[in-house]
Amino acid sequence: MAVKRVSILGSTGSVGTQTLDIVAENPGDYTLVALIGGRNVALLAEQARRFRPQITVIADEARLPELRAALAGEGLETAGGREAVIAASALPADWTMAAITGVAGLEPSLAAVRHGGTIAFANKEALVSAGDVFLRAVKAAGATLLPVDSEHNAIMQAMADGNGRAVEKIVLTASGGPFRNYTLEEMRGITREAALKHPVWSMGAKISIDSATMFNKGLEVIEAARLFDLPSAKIDVLVHPQSVIHGMVCYSDGSVLAQLGSPDMRIPIAHALAWPGRLATQAPKLDLVEVAKLEFAAPDEVRFPALRLAREALIAGQGAPTVLNAANEVAVAAFLERRIGFLDIAAIVESVMQRHGAPAVDDLAAVLALDLAARESAAQLASARAA
Repeated sequence: MAVKRVSILGSTGSVGTQTLDIVAENPGDYTLVALIGGRNVALLAEQARRFRPQITVIADEARLPELRAALAGEGLETAGGREAVIAASALPADWTMAAITGVAGLEPSLAAVRHGGTIAFANKEALVSAGDVFLRAVKAAGATLLPVDSEHNAIMQAMADGNGRAVEKIVLTASGGPFRNYTLEEMRGITREAALKHPVWSMGAKISIDSATMFNKGLEVIEAARLFDLPSAKIDVLVHPQSVIHGMVCYSDGSVLAQLGSPDMRIPIAHALAWPGRLATQAPKLDLVEVAKLEFAAPDEVRFPALRLAREALIAGQGAPTVLNAANEVAVAAFLERRIGFLDIAAIVESVMQRHGAPAVDDLAAVLALDLAARESAAQLASARAA
């Protein structure tokens, strides 16, 4: 097998570090083109020394001198700042992990798409915010888009026989987060610390809060609609606390194909990295006897309105998902900074959606302008609630 040239956008995050773990377990199969990190200089420098990429980039340009000092004498090229991130993302690679969190990952992901390689996609927000723009770029470049979210990766695997026309619906599963059994009154007092303690998955701060509010699942519904060309009515969500079944595809003949596995992101990452082959991983092997019981329940859209809001945005189309995502990012940041309450997150998103509606977003400039406007509205509402 030829050595695969790999770039990792977001190498210091949870998905990025796990991707590098898998690369390290398969020496000689991969060579690193670009490592792009956010602000964690120590970890990024450690990765650069170990994997010797063509270029190492830190998104926070103010920390570039620190990165260069950490890598002094290593003979490694370094750069910093937004333009450097985009330029490094555009370097030709056979396979790119797009894992920069939030809409900040949109332009780097588009830059990677344009060289026409395989894009392993862990940044759902970019596809939500600019779905039409992004998918047009994928088609124009002849790029291959592979989902890394465990749910979408599961659906991809369950649809591998190519009988897309026979699909009646797909089912995304959700753990339900740490508060699935809380009453609305109990949810009013949820703290930052409690929301960050996911009962099943190990994730970064933003996605942990999104899981707790179920905005993560709402964004995944929109992502699934884009990836699999399905309407909202053909995408179901089930709460499945064990997180053993990650996704199901229901076919017209009555068959239901499900992908099962331990709740470990190394499994979908390895699937995307080796696709269309398979890689061994160090992830725990699934033991159904030990699991013993699989539970399912319909999500409660009264206590968790994020799913309703996401479906409303998907059905409205145009720029409505852009507004939803931008407002949620700002509201989550305000909650993490302890400026608003847990239930304020969805309330702010709904207000911003009502204010901005679903304007047309035909190109990247329009997406970014609407994203900025929605962020400003969300910031105003968060400040008012914090006062």
